[in-house]
Amino acid sequence: MDDTISAQLDEIRAMGADTLRRRYREVFGGEAQTTDKSYLRRRIAWQMQAAVAGDISESARRRAFEIADDVELNGRVLFKRTKRQKRTRMDRRVPAPGTELTRVYGNRTIVVKILKNGFECEGKHYNSLSAVAGAVTGTRWNGLVFFGLAKRGETAKRKRRRPPSKGKPGAGRQKASHAA
Repeated sequence: MDDTISAQLDEIRAMGADTLRRRYREVFGGEAQTTDKSYLRRRIAWQMQAAVAGDISESARRRAFEIADDVELNGRVLFKRTKRQKRTRMDRRVPAPGTELTRVYGNRTIVVKILKNGFECEGKHYNSLSAVAGAVTGTRWNGLVFFGLAKRGETAKRKRRRPPSKGKPGAGRQKASHAA
């Protein structure tokens, strides 16, 4: 590191809060949004070094914006994405978009079309199969179970596997019996 930069960094380390805010105004052309001395020191030092050695490349800056998400500290937003990308997570058990699921419930046939961004049933858009099942039945349902894509008790996580039983199917399992 250059001796002049090193000397300037030592000078910044010795500055008090008022002097740091004044220096920040000189370097950045505006008031600091904080009075935190360590933050002001880091920002001023970064700017000084970037002026001498160069700032990060434009491609690195773009990549940082791609990776970064909204960051909040003590209730204050430090960084906010300008264009929010909606992340959709489709369960692997749900068939590809364009597929139609049918289910007979009561005296009617329910047809659900799987879309890229949700589900359509009877002209309405739903975010989940569970929402469709709830609208159809009026009660809470696991949508995957309701439409036969999963068995009751299955989870999205890896299924727990039991060791195979020897002998007859069901051997080793005990049935619960209730005496009256």
